[in-house]
Amino acid sequence: MFDLKVIHSVLDQLEEERGIPKEKILEAIEMAIATAYKKEYGKKSQIVRAKFDVNSGKAEFYQVKIVVDETRVISEEEQLELEKEAEEKKNDIADEEEMDDRARFNPEHHIMLEDAKKIKKDAKLDEEIVFPLEQKEGYGRIAAQTAKQVIIQKIREAEKTSVLAEYGKRQGEIVSGTVQRIERGNLFIDLGRTSGMLPYEEQIPGERYRQGERVRAYLVSVEEGNRGVFLRLSRSHPQFINELFKIEAPEIASGVVEIKAVAREAGSRSKVAVVSNDPHIDPVGSMVGQRGVRVGTVMSELGGEKIDIIEWSAKPSKFIEDALSPAKVISVDINEDTKSAKVTVSEDQQSLAIGKGGQNVRLAAKLTKWKIDIQSVKGEEGGEEISN
Repeated sequence: MFDLKVIHSVLDQLEEERGIPKEKILEAIEMAIATAYKKEYGKKSQIVRAKFDVNSGKAEFYQVKIVVDETRVISEEEQLELEKEAEEKKNDIADEEEMDDRARFNPEHHIMLEDAKKIKKDAKLDEEIVFPLEQKEGYGRIAAQTAKQVIIQKIREAEKTSVLAEYGKRQGEIVSGTVQRIERGNLFIDLGRTSGMLPYEEQIPGERYRQGERVRAYLVSVEEGNRGVFLRLSRSHPQFINELFKIEAPEIASGVVEIKAVAREAGSRSKVAVVSNDPHIDPVGSMVGQRGVRVGTVMSELGGEKIDIIEWSAKPSKFIEDALSPAKVISVDINEDTKSAKVTVSEDQQSLAIGKGGQNVRLAAKLTKWKIDIQSVKGEEGGEEISN
């Protein structure tokens, strides 16, 4: 039944390529052959276990019995007495047992404490006593098939656990893979050991993908489902920008420069607020890079999405003023109680402050989390937005 060369090859391959420990596979093999043995030669109530020597190919089988006493089970003597009483009362034994939550003593499954102590002096309740079973040369076609199915199932379970452990640690990071297939606008991405889904609503509007194309995305969540591990990806998530800048700007990766807030309308425009933890390092310059190389690389990854980088400020009026960039602001009057701000700009800056379709003020409000009311220098109201 066992081809040792094949088994060793499979164990090594699964451990190296898929990160599944050999112990997990050996456990699966032992459970499989124990199941096959019990099905072929054992009894329904038996607990059968196996020990498989991967070097010799020999398998040893054991029957396990649980140590019990009268507090755990209804003994054979009690069962006889209950049956006798039931017969006398012409009552069903089941009625008597409904009042007793103890299990019936099963000689194939249980061993009484006094008998267990004859085998092992220090035997205790609920302990397992092991009995060797007769060795069998062959298990038959059905038993072999059963073993194979259980092994496959256990390998899948072990692989699922391994994938969960690996990608669970990578949640919130960027992953890359190739487009496997496209279904109803949703992309299924082959990540190597597993696949992830990039839903239509998490894609950047206007982007088109082809089968086999390389894609990078933000790993939003890792969930365990009936069909395996489900990885939800996104290219429109605000955090995707954070992670892209971590790759491009060493100052972000090291924590010297910190991204405090991101407001994004994927595929169109984003605003990013940054602060430096080192007074000698310019946070905006670190993000932009020499000749705009760093921000340019991130914009290219996002399909040309425009990115405004501003310096974060703990002072709300200063933060709001910078968030409305590139518009020039005359004054900012804030109301702490309503968390709203009236921003005054000159007439020629009003449309720039509001932006096309109100985008600039909308993103500024999302970034600062303040309600912003734009007014021209003559007092004309230009636009208003509430932070999400």
